[in-house]
Amino acid sequence: MIERPLKVGIIGPGGIARSAHAPYYINDKRTELAAVTSRTLEKAEAFAKDFNVPAAYDDTQTMLENEDIDLVSICTPNKFHKDAVIQSLKAGCHVLCEKPPAMSLAEAEEMEFAAEEAGKVLMYAFHHRYNLETQVLKRAIEAGDLGSIYHANVQAMRRRGIPGWGVFTNKELQGGGPLIDVGVHMLDLALYLTGFPEPIEVMGSTHKRIGHKPGVGLLGQWDPAKYEVEDLATGMVRFQNGMSMLIESSFAANQKEEETLNVKLLGDQGGAETAPLQLFEEKHGSLLNTTPAYLEKTDPRSSYERQITHFIDCCRGEAKPLSTPAQGTTVQRIVEGLYESAAKCQSVSLL
Repeated sequence: MIERPLKVGIIGPGGIARSAHAPYYINDKRTELAAVTSRTLEKAEAFAKDFNVPAAYDDTQTMLENEDIDLVSICTPNKFHKDAVIQSLKAGCHVLCEKPPAMSLAEAEEMEFAAEEAGKVLMYAFHHRYNLETQVLKRAIEAGDLGSIYHANVQAMRRRGIPGWGVFTNKELQGGGPLIDVGVHMLDLALYLTGFPEPIEVMGSTHKRIGHKPGVGLLGQWDPAKYEVEDLATGMVRFQNGMSMLIESSFAANQKEEETLNVKLLGDQGGAETAPLQLFEEKHGSLLNTTPAYLEKTDPRSSYERQITHFIDCCRGEAKPLSTPAQGTTVQRIVEGLYESAAKCQSVSLL
């Protein structure tokens, strides 16, 4: 067992690193922030000052060569995930990479192979797996409460949630819009809950009807002139085990709710949805809806903190990763297939 604190490197000191990574490494006595790197040294130095990080760099490889880093969090735009992951693995580091895995299936496969070759932990930051509701529902599914799950509805919908910061509307840096940004969270959650069945065919459509025009922004004001991605993506996935899945994901849509993040599951013994967590069953001659009581009071930590804690556990050899590189590759395969289907206006085989 490792006794000394593990040294952490942050690659990409943006908002997600500041809010969902660095604070929890600092609060865990088993880790210490050792270095940070950014494409801009000024940003790295600002982050280092704010979080009391000893070293700041403007080049990832230089940081990895100069510092004795045990693990890294990669929080860069999607375009830079692959190179940062592979560099870190080759340097002997464990890696927690923000979602999505990469820009393409080929990149995700290369990252999966690199993790296998290095013998290091590679996890993707699908933090909804660490919700308490997810843990309860996963146990219910494994206990057979839903029976055989044959359909899933996946929703990651925002009314006017185009980010007014960062590079989220830049297709070259992100690879797409809501599907590859927020949609992957609920897609991964649905796949995790249903045991990651093998996808065999997808059919997708994308729309850019709102983002290219000025409008009211609930997440800051976006620039319509620089809006390069879809604002709505929809699709259907068929799986080898017979399960079907419908997906809806938007940055901007004319719906009632400001945001909907939900997975609905239909099984032959029961059903469920994740937000809020409910189970639907037929028992004792009645239709029953079951909800948990006082769930959040049992553990006040956020899903982000639980994710970092679990990652550290895995790096110390005290737990097995909840998220595997192969699962990230499957998520990437579906996302790429949906975008390809939308571009070709036809269904796409994933076999």
